[in-house]
Amino acid sequence: MAEVKVPELAESISEGSIAQWLKQPGDHVEKGEYVLELETDKVNVEIISDYTGTLSEHLAEEGDTVQVGQAIAIVDENGSAAAAPKAEAPKAEEAKEAKAEPAKKEQAAPAQETPKAETKEATSTQQVIASPAARKLAREKGIDLTQVPVADPLGRVRVQDVEAASNAPAAPTAPAAATNTAPAAKQPAAPVEVNDDRIEVVKMTRRRQTIAKRLVQVQSEAAMLTTFNEVDLSAVMELRSRHKDSFVKANDVKLGFMSFFTKAVIGALKKYPLLNAEIKGDHILKKNFYDIGVAVSTDEGLVVPVVRDADRKSFAEIEKNISDLAVKARNNKLGLSDLSGGTFTITNGGTFGSLLSTPILNAPQVGILGMHTIKTRPIAVGDQIENRPMMYLALSYDHRIVDGKEAVGFLVAIKDMLEDPEQLLLQG
Repeated sequence: MAEVKVPELAESISEGSIAQWLKQPGDHVEKGEYVLELETDKVNVEIISDYTGTLSEHLAEEGDTVQVGQAIAIVDENGSAAAAPKAEAPKAEEAKEAKAEPAKKEQAAPAQETPKAETKEATSTQQVIASPAARKLAREKGIDLTQVPVADPLGRVRVQDVEAASNAPAAPTAPAAATNTAPAAKQPAAPVEVNDDRIEVVKMTRRRQTIAKRLVQVQSEAAMLTTFNEVDLSAVMELRSRHKDSFVKANDVKLGFMSFFTKAVIGALKKYPLLNAEIKGDHILKKNFYDIGVAVSTDEGLVVPVVRDADRKSFAEIEKNISDLAVKARNNKLGLSDLSGGTFTITNGGTFGSLLSTPILNAPQVGILGMHTIKTRPIAVGDQIENRPMMYLALSYDHRIVDGKEAVGFLVAIKDMLEDPEQLLLQG
């Protein structure tokens, strides 16, 4: 028997949730074949089997949280698809032998009651809902699942519940179970309080939980401030109009606004390098490279893939890079390398019609530019009133290292370059 374990994914990722099993017990698997999809804080990763054989057992269920290095499945390298169901027979015999030994009754019997509960005996444990990994661990440790306090609102026993029960002191087991069960029993009260057919209770995905935690964290840790300006995009739109057909023909990608804004951001970052920095304790890390994050909205939540070394890329290369990353994000195919790092972020709420917003920092970065929808408005141009395509810009920054003067200057620099796009060739 060989174990399929959660591999090392990245330094910042220590656990994940099983999103979907791609192989079921009894299925044949080849070495290198995908067996499950793991949802992490950043991306979904497909985990492969390092062995060829029959998948004989899942050690965790869909939705369970698993740690890096944890065994999550068993592969029988000598087995066949038909052999998997027979694996239950030895377990049943082991249960009978354990009950036949009086000396081991106190330890072996509770451990074997859990699988029996699924068939005939131990009617009290028939009500227990537990993951396969939790049942396996309970058998190994000789723990009665009916005595395990649970934290799951649905009452399902998980691996961490069994581990907590096994680590509890032996003497106060009964009182501990009573005291721990009380608060656990209250947790399902939340759905009960909204006992209404018109209300649907949906658990947040791991990624949504991470997004929520980080957004709150950055607002509590950073001295976040937002400054605003507006930009006349007449020159950019006129330039795009003149060159859009030839640009597509030459580069096989459309000339969008994002390449202009990315170039403008890089030019402004070169003038105001503290907005391309990071705070590390009581030190400032100034980054002399420009990895620009571009926020992309997906069904699973907002992700920020990174355009690497954007200052060295042409307009066409930036447009292609952003387009490829957006497609990968929406197809849930982003890799960890696509998301790691990033020195500054651009987010475009204008794609959804946002007129004005205050973007939240993407920690540990200290600056984020918010783009918005383009609106034709009457603007004073000299002594004349003209209708111009205008966009509001928002810069949120960490006031701990960026002063208002630098922040305002940064935004004005972006405005100036976009209103005179020729500057982008020199400074972006």
